[in-house]
Amino acid sequence: MIRQAIIPLAGLGTRLLPITSVFPKELLPINGKPGIEYILDECIEAGIKEIIFIISKKKKLIKKYFNNDKFYKKIIKKKKDKRLFNEYKKIQKYKKMIKFVYQNKPMGTGDAVLKAKNLIKDNFFLMLLPDDLIIKRNCSKDMIRVHNKKKCSIMASMRVNKNTVNRWGIYAKQSTINKNNFYIKDVVEKPDIKSAPSNNAVIGRYILPKKIFLKIIKLKKGKGGEIHITDAIRKLINEDELFVAHAFKGKYLDCGTMSGYIKSSQEISKI
Repeated sequence: MIRQAIIPLAGLGTRLLPITSVFPKELLPINGKPGIEYILDECIEAGIKEIIFIISKKKKLIKKYFNNDKFYKKIIKKKKDKRLFNEYKKIQKYKKMIKFVYQNKPMGTGDAVLKAKNLIKDNFFLMLLPDDLIIKRNCSKDMIRVHNKKKCSIMASMRVNKNTVNRWGIYAKQSTINKNNFYIKDVVEKPDIKSAPSNNAVIGRYILPKKIFLKIIKLKKGKGGEIHITDAIRKLINEDELFVAHAFKGKYLDCGTMSGYIKSSQEISKI
């Protein structure tokens, strides 16, 4: 059973500057709703019971967003606005599920995951990257369904343009389970276009084994001087740990760039 999710939020959001110089990108509204709430709703619908936010001191506004009780109580008492009451009730629901862990120096997704090591209780956990929205179908829920059948790690995937493989973790297939799921024989973080094993990219949804922490601890800095979760996954695959790539059925939206952020609002407004 997958009961916990890790969401790394300590990144600087440089691709959305200058807005993110003062405001966390995860709180930016997408069609009138903070982006992070789409990720939270996906987790809740998928059956997740506890969510671990990895934040930094510069992202304390995220913690305040979910712990601003005095403000809401005061304004609700004054305004008697049902909409405000419902918003407060929703945030209270989120708040009960969230724990905060700090990564004050952004050192990559692997380092971020390691910060939550002491909070993970079960053999497997879910990790979601907030820049990657998947709408129209709950990707995490589908991945958990595959995990329950295969009892192994799962990564969301999609085919990308061959000229953009150096932006992603790229995997090579070992064998086909069905049209949407494949066993993985290798994965490489941001490979050169010429040396990439395919154009099958790992997207920001992972079901990972608790044993991955042992691999992350031993990792050296990789591309960009960061500790990458992909490198730890590769070490596990090399030791015959099963990983399945799940070609999700929803629509992918990249919220990490300004053009992607604008497009995300437009796409979600159509639903």
